[in-house]
Amino acid sequence: METPKRSRTATRARLLEGALEVFAERGFAGASVEDICEQAGFTRGAFYSNFGSKDELVLTLFQATTDRLLEQIEALLPDLANQPGTLLDAVLGLLDDAIGDQRQWHLISTEFTLHALRNPDAARALIEQRAMFRASLTQLVEKISTTSGVTFSVPPEQFVRLIIALHEGARSQSLLEPASVPAGSLEHAFLPIVLDAVSRPSR
Repeated sequence: METPKRSRTATRARLLEGALEVFAERGFAGASVEDICEQAGFTRGAFYSNFGSKDELVLTLFQATTDRLLEQIEALLPDLANQPGTLLDAVLGLLDDAIGDQRQWHLISTEFTLHALRNPDAARALIEQRAMFRASLTQLVEKISTTSGVTFSVPPEQFVRLIIALHEGARSQSLLEPASVPAGSLEHAFLPIVLDAVSRPSR
């Protein structure tokens, strides 16, 4: 027999899946709560018993993706922590694998960022979500630097911000010009150079 908790989890998962499909077809701004409910096979009541708003649903999607990515990176640490360059390549690969449909995800992320720039409440929520992700990723970077005997000449959080900025910018170029900028090519070419420039052996 399905428990209420399990049923609620399944409902949330179906709403999130339905939202992704609707966003892909109509965009974040063009998709309504009703559209999402129809796609997932639920009522508005089911939606609002799980999410306070469409914004909250999108932020939940972001959080689920970043949580999965961080778990995957943690799993790599025992084998690769002593090889920062190799670990960096592995993390870049995971960034793509964790997201899945790159075009769909880039559209949702970009549209919600634009929405947040116009909406202070959405901006605060997005800043908080991104800050949590950066903090977790920064802790991993610090753990790697300690294990591998590397010291950064810049605050690790700034290095993490650069990784994210380069990855997001490169993804935009790759989606527009896949032949000229294959996915991951800019990150794999330049992040190791940046890592060498901002780090040195601590012993």
